[in-house]
Amino acid sequence: MTLLIVNVLFVVVWVAITGSATLLNIGFGFLLSAFALWLIRDQVGGRNYWTRIGRIASLIGLFFKELMLSAWTVAVMVVKPRLDFQPGIFAFPLTVTSDFEITLLANLITLTPGTLSVDVSEDRRFLYVHAVDCSNIEATKRDIANGFERKIMEAFR
Repeated sequence: MTLLIVNVLFVVVWVAITGSATLLNIGFGFLLSAFALWLIRDQVGGRNYWTRIGRIASLIGLFFKELMLSAWTVAVMVVKPRLDFQPGIFAFPLTVTSDFEITLLANLITLTPGTLSVDVSEDRRFLYVHAVDCSNIEATKRDIANGFERKIMEAFR
């Protein structure tokens, strides 16, 4: 986490030196400072930084993939002549434990079409999720556990 702060500080210095705060210049400054930190990664102990960045990118990629797939699924459901789905609420057993991880998981689920995080149990062991189609709850739980929850644990632990 400290290397990310250093990276951002380098970007601020880059923008101050160049005198240009355009999005392109900020992005170039970020890449330039990330490359500089990569060059000295052994001296500053930054191996985990690059692994974490890759895992976070993987989580973001999974989110966009799930977003597209679920949007397509919901669109197909809506245009069918017969609405043969079973909406409902189910309890998803949480493996993630920190407030940040639970909040991130709940938000990723909510941002995906067809699902909505409703509540977290008092003991923080279950996340209640509303789904447009609960015809196969176990498969949905498996998808969440093997998808978002696993990627969150890989990225932030």
